[in-house]
Amino acid sequence: MARTVAYGEGRDLLIAATVEVVADKGLRGLTFRAIADRAGVNNSLIAHHFGTRESLLFAALEWAVEQSIAATELPELTSESAFTESLLGAISTRPELQAFQYEMILEARRNDTFREPVQRLYRRYHDVVVESLRAHGVEGDADALARSTFAALDGIVLQAMAGVDQDDLRSALRQVWAQLNARMSTTAPA
Repeated sequence: MARTVAYGEGRDLLIAATVEVVADKGLRGLTFRAIADRAGVNNSLIAHHFGTRESLLFAALEWAVEQSIAATELPELTSESAFTESLLGAISTRPELQAFQYEMILEARRNDTFREPVQRLYRRYHDVVVESLRAHGVEGDADALARSTFAALDGIVLQAMAGVDQDDLRSALRQVWAQLNARMSTTAPA
């Protein structure tokens, strides 16, 4: 039996259910029925809010990116410990967000429809890293540093999703922090 959803909550409920279904079953397992079952609603609600599978996936991708960014608190991280534990915590607390994003990234390689939304994903993460670097005193060409930093973080997240030992990932994050901290120390205003 479908549950009653308060006005304004249905869209977010469907997006969260989409992320969970794709994280569990991959894009091949994504059906309106699977989403409706996960959300506990009638599947007609999906067509009402999104119309198409692609529109739903685009909305879910944007939502997953913003949820991931909020979970890391990247601009507020001011110590090695906060940096490593916040990032590892964000991955372990909500792994479905990362799994969903990687599914979409892989699908963009096979399906042109998803290339632009995935490119927006990378631009959004890049912009957040640039903003964080500047907030921490990095001036000048923060763009290249942000790109290389995000590439390292993206790789660490992928390894976490694959089950690499947390202590190894913690060590890798400490190394990323040390490199960033050296740059922040040399460019911070006097």
